[in-house]
Amino acid sequence: MSLADNRCIPCKGGVPPLESGRSQELLAQLDEGWILNGAGHLEREYGFRNFNDAMALGNAIAAIAHEEDHHPDLYVAWGKCRVEIWTHKISGLT
Repeated sequence: MSLADNRCIPCKGGVPPLESGRSQELLAQLDEGWILNGAGHLEREYGFRNFNDAMALGNAIAAIAHEEDHHPDLYVAWGKCRVEIWTHKISGLT
């Protein structure tokens, strides 16, 4: 089963974050541009020609996040939208 075939299940805590090697294996299944940042969180920055387009992506992600009950950090600025994903309850990826 690939990563894309899985559904997110909210973590209730009490489980360890993924080990770095496993995170790297799963990262290889994502589109180009995703990285594991220094904190071990998934991160990607999207570039745009203006603020409105960057905000539109942020709003689209917010709608999906609300449906999935998974809430990434979004950083929207002129010409860019950065997405940072991790499981807040355990301060890592699950």
